[in-house]
Amino acid sequence: MNNQAKIVAANLRYLRQKNHWSQEYVAEKVGVSRQAVAKWENGDSLPDLLNCAALADLYTVSLNDLVRHDSDQAGLPIAPLNKHIFGAVTVGNRGQIVLPKKARETFNIKGGDTLVVLGDSNPATAGIAILTADSFFRWTGYSLETLLAKKED
Repeated sequence: MNNQAKIVAANLRYLRQKNHWSQEYVAEKVGVSRQAVAKWENGDSLPDLLNCAALADLYTVSLNDLVRHDSDQAGLPIAPLNKHIFGAVTVGNRGQIVLPKKARETFNIKGGDTLVVLGDSNPATAGIAILTADSFFRWTGYSLETLLAKKED
């Protein structure tokens, strides 16, 4: 089994198990036999392009990630469609962070762009989110002036 077949097999096995689905269920949804799903997950054969597309849709992942994401190399599991894990960043002494290059490229973020930082301080759900200002303004209806006025408060 070549490395690419191993990657596809591992991704298919992981995604099915993550969803707590049987091979029979996946086979029924994709329109193939359970044996075909078993062969794909064992790396004995690869699904054709149409079946890969159907599997990507079923598991809500990108077709590219389904056939190329190497969890061992990335150190992270395959992500849902349009969701990204860019890695960890270290906070500097003055609170600064550097966004990973892949994140900047994915969202077309350049030096001087305005980002909005949101937070949830509830201990059970605590976290920080960073949005492009344009996305935030479209989502909330806020304007840059409103946001800057709140920053000064």
